[in-house]
Amino acid sequence: MEPGQGMPQESAEEHARYSPDTIPNGTIYSYNMDDSKTPGGMKVRWKIRVATGPEAARYDARQAEAIKELLTWAASRTPRPHS
Repeated sequence: MEPGQGMPQESAEEHARYSPDTIPNGTIYSYNMDDSKTPGGMKVRWKIRVATGPEAARYDARQAEAIKELLTWAASRTPRPHS
């Protein structure tokens, strides 16, 4: 199936704009959550930076290490049932 097949032309063009091939390295996307939909009106913001090649590999390794550290920490604090 071709990309965008079965979509209206405008929708296919919109999707093509966000294809990894068309997003330059270093582009930053920001998203702010609506304060009225967060606990206590807390401000929540995501920033996503596009990275490719060796830079992306470094971010992947850093993220994998952070996830491993979090899982190790969580596992050490999870009560285990006695046999």
